[in-house]
Amino acid sequence: MGDEKKLKPVVSGVWPTVKPFVNGGASGMLATCVIQPIDMIKVRIQLGQGSAASVTSTMLKNEGVAAFYKGLSAGLLRQATYTTARLGTFRILTNKAIEANDGKPLPLYQKALCGLTAGAIGATVGSPADLALIRMQADATLPLAQRRNYTNAFQALYRIAADEGVLSLWKGAGPTVVRAMALNMGMLASYDQSVEFFKDTVGLGEATTVVGASTVSGFFAAACSLPFDYVKTQIQKMQPDAEGKYPYTGSLDCAAKTLKAGGPLKFYTGFPVYCVRIAPHVMMTWIFLNQLQKLEKKYGL
Repeated sequence: MGDEKKLKPVVSGVWPTVKPFVNGGASGMLATCVIQPIDMIKVRIQLGQGSAASVTSTMLKNEGVAAFYKGLSAGLLRQATYTTARLGTFRILTNKAIEANDGKPLPLYQKALCGLTAGAIGATVGSPADLALIRMQADATLPLAQRRNYTNAFQALYRIAADEGVLSLWKGAGPTVVRAMALNMGMLASYDQSVEFFKDTVGLGEATTVVGASTVSGFFAAACSLPFDYVKTQIQKMQPDAEGKYPYTGSLDCAAKTLKAGGPLKFYTGFPVYCVRIAPHVMMTWIFLNQLQKLEKKYGL
């Protein structure tokens, strides 16, 4: 009994710190299970497979329904690392900043800085899983001789490390981190700002506030991050030619060549689908997070 009493303060002290990370990862994984097919279509569009309608039709005809969930294990692993780290870090940072601000709401620029920091940390942690996800989703678009045929995310990570070296797990990490910083600045800062506006200024109820703020958050996340996502995808899926040379030397080279070949709008290839993919994922992540927080309050966790 004495030992149990000693443990209680430790547990109660650890859980409030760990809780934002657990909730963030769980909500992101639940959202990914629903959004995975749209994400697959988005990647195929960025790889030049055609429009959303043609990509969907071709995948159904040639690969079947299961193709839309190819890479799901990597997607879940990505959420378990990336989203756990970014949402948990963002909430910890904003809570500390609010304390320093005497409990007053944070100005938008401080929320943006918290979002940038959380995005960078989350992307660094989740970059290996993100690389595995992109490769698994793009595999079916490659010639048979070039396909990697990963069976799941963990096998993909093992083979990448064994065949290309451990540091190759962070291939494309630069653009991944930059993209995550842009996405989280748009997603996290705009969500908190929108919640304050809808709830305090407009006077909407909790459910309407969450849906409205999530919609705004999803749009800004997509608009801020798609150019970086496009470059990241091109870097991560590139293959060497017959002479062993890669089409791009890095993210800046990819961006420059893309700008020269297609102009600024080339970076927004697939924006409608990307926005449709990002916005629902953001909305469901926030909704699931809100429901998890309600359950915690209900059961006193």
